[in-house]
Amino acid sequence: MRIRNLYIILFFLSALPYDIKSQVDCTVPESPVLNSVSVEPETGNVLLNWDPSPSSGIAAYVLYTYKNGEGIPIDTIWNPEATSYIYSTSATKYFSVSYVVAAHRRPNCVSPLSNYLNTIFTEAEIDTCNRKISLSWNSYVPYPKKITGYEIMASVNGNSYSPVARLGEDKVSFILDDFITDAEYCFFVIAELEDGTNSQSNKTCLSTSMQRPPDWINADYATVKNEKIYLSFSIDPYSEISNFRLERKTGINGNFTDIAKPVSSNGIVLFTDDQADTKEVNFYRISAINSCSNPVSISNLASNIVLKLDRMNNDILLSWNKYKDWMGYVISYIILTDTGSGYREISETPANDSLYKIDYHDIMYDVATDEVCFMVAAGEASNPYGIEGSSNSQIVCSAPVELITVPDVFTPNNDLVNDLFKPVLSFTPLDYHLIVSDRQGVIQFETRDYFESWNGSRNGDPVPEGVYLWYLKVTTPSRTAVSKTGTIAVYFNW
Repeated sequence: MRIRNLYIILFFLSALPYDIKSQVDCTVPESPVLNSVSVEPETGNVLLNWDPSPSSGIAAYVLYTYKNGEGIPIDTIWNPEATSYIYSTSATKYFSVSYVVAAHRRPNCVSPLSNYLNTIFTEAEIDTCNRKISLSWNSYVPYPKKITGYEIMASVNGNSYSPVARLGEDKVSFILDDFITDAEYCFFVIAELEDGTNSQSNKTCLSTSMQRPPDWINADYATVKNEKIYLSFSIDPYSEISNFRLERKTGINGNFTDIAKPVSSNGIVLFTDDQADTKEVNFYRISAINSCSNPVSISNLASNIVLKLDRMNNDILLSWNKYKDWMGYVISYIILTDTGSGYREISETPANDSLYKIDYHDIMYDVATDEVCFMVAAGEASNPYGIEGSSNSQIVCSAPVELITVPDVFTPNNDLVNDLFKPVLSFTPLDYHLIVSDRQGVIQFETRDYFESWNGSRNGDPVPEGVYLWYLKVTTPSRTAVSKTGTIAVYFNW
């Protein structure tokens, strides 16, 4: 029985692999210390550095990937003086890889596995909605060397890498809060170690192609017509955004509120605001809205001109707010009036002026309607995009002064002083009829032309001195029928 058992043991030993049989009989060497693991960002290759085993008789070093507590050999370096190795791999482009190293003594004694170190794996993600690039990476193992911090390296469109941030040793993420659109960005992370060495991560790249926002939005004008405010905005022609948000605030201290979501057409946004009070100053702006519903560009302001009219005796006083806020400047303000035959320019004021006075006598004979109306127009110059904005105020009107004054004496002696008789009107009548007769009712003069005057004659001969009767009937611009009678004394003073 004993002999049989001995044969079984000898058979079992003879069946063992050579390395296990040898390992049983060898003195296991001490492990080397893995000092650093670093990725070459451009290739993905891994550089491993270690301190050699202090044991004698070392013939080689065995390199392993390390996962779940087990090592998977990748190469054996048959050089007892070796302390570094470059491992060609693509795995580091996709995930973090851990490595260990062991010392090998002949005939087949292998040390325990060293400490493990992992590569740094960096990922980048773009958030085009908020114009951010997020970077994240796994921590580097802080043994045998402590980490002093992480440095973020970036390259744009293939240019040289440069640092964009330096973070503490406990950080594993970073946000780049602005970037150039339609560019290629590449990043890698460096773990800085206490002895001045470092460990680099893989390279991660992304394209910043995104919906191009407008570099500029020009508020062309806010102009009033038919009690509505008409708006125009010009958009950077290279913009890929067509959706906008229009805001309005009333008064300088008001708050902006959304009033519309217009869409551009051929680089122009047009909108008619029929809800605004044109007698109040309203400010407008639009923002370009990207595909994430976020505003990315905003225009300058546009505001309507509010015109005010006051009457002081025979003066008409006009005042208005200055236009805001062209990218160019206001050339001047044009004063226009409509006395019955359409608007015409009557004056121009400098851009720094917002007051104008009109003597009613200067326009009273032009008034042919039941009201005289005014409007102010502003024009833009030196716009950086070649746009010439213009803005009209709302229309303000005033009833005409309808005065009729008739003299009671005149001297038709051809001395060019008080030679003619005619009622003085402060308006242009719609209808006019003047009759002058003697005391017996004989008509001496009659006309329906309010420009025509009586020269004190009848049928070409001077009338006798004395008192004559006159009768006047007119229809004023306000369509009021007025009839008046009175006397006129004729003296020749020869």
